[in-house]
Amino acid sequence: MFYRENGQFKTSYRADQQIFPIAQDRWAILAIIAFAAIGVPLLADEYLFRAIFIPFLILSLAAIGVNILVGYCGQISLGSGAFMAVGAYMAYNTYVRIEGMPLIVALLSGGFFATVVGMFFGIPSLRVKGLYLAVATLAAQFFCDWMFLRIGWFTGNNASGSVSVSNLNVLGWAIDTPVEKYLFCLGFVVVFGLLAKNLVRSAIGREWMAIRDMDVAAAVIGIRPMYAKLSAFAVSSFIIGVAGGLWGFVHLSSWEPAAFSIDRSFQLLFMVIIGGMGSIMGSFFGAAFIVVLPIFLNQFLPALGGLVGVEISTAAVSHTEFMIFGALIVWFLIVEPHGLAKLWSIGKQKLRLWPFPH
Repeated sequence: MFYRENGQFKTSYRADQQIFPIAQDRWAILAIIAFAAIGVPLLADEYLFRAIFIPFLILSLAAIGVNILVGYCGQISLGSGAFMAVGAYMAYNTYVRIEGMPLIVALLSGGFFATVVGMFFGIPSLRVKGLYLAVATLAAQFFCDWMFLRIGWFTGNNASGSVSVSNLNVLGWAIDTPVEKYLFCLGFVVVFGLLAKNLVRSAIGREWMAIRDMDVAAAVIGIRPMYAKLSAFAVSSFIIGVAGGLWGFVHLSSWEPAAFSIDRSFQLLFMVIIGGMGSIMGSFFGAAFIVVLPIFLNQFLPALGGLVGVEISTAAVSHTEFMIFGALIVWFLIVEPHGLAKLWSIGKQKLRLWPFPH
């Protein structure tokens, strides 16, 4: 009853086309952002920031990038980990080699270089699709793993391929504590989340969805497949590259190419499938699910084993985690292919009609 737009009259086209046309949605989003910026730093401890909140924000940002390419444009990609690696290492080189380089500009430059690499490996999408495109983008993963391990320039001639950053600051604001790192990541996620939400509703977003639904029909009505597909790769790679820079700079501080292995690419794809393809909100749902589930299993399974008198090893917990992920992927693909975002949408629709029958 409280989730209805009765009496909310739109008097202009601009008001009707705003990102959140229902007032309840606008207030809910503002309340969530305010609580995330004010309430969470007051209530959470250091462990929650390091283990849950910071990884959740960064992976949500990366999942948004993957969702733009996979969910909105329908181009399957298994090179997301490689684009994160490009963003992290190029942001590092920009930050270290250019004197006085601002941190935010360095992170955005990492996204720019990830865009260039993403567009290059997106060229096969002009001729192939489906499984063949997934294999073509998988080549980016192996190439980048080799490049950052074998070419010393990217790592400052470090034989192990690892790099590290410290003393991060933005306009004199030192980013040292977990709370400061969390707020820094939150700012990126809010800005890029709103930009992505607005972008998929624009003309280019509609072109992406037309290509996803039927590329031949889209070409017939005047949409250029080359422009639509490469622009999706460009925007997606830029967002993923920025997320990779945040993952390296803020979350890890010291990293090596293994931090952006093919497992990361599959993890991001699982987030999109579980959260909901073609949904910005689904990216957050999927990231929350992927981040929280392993921590829950690590706490729950040993406790369950203790109750029944069976000792469960760490390896067993890890194997159980993979099995549960696989089962959930199959379940979502069969039962609810649109993911958690669809369940959220159904719940909102029921609230709009309650208490009337439907």
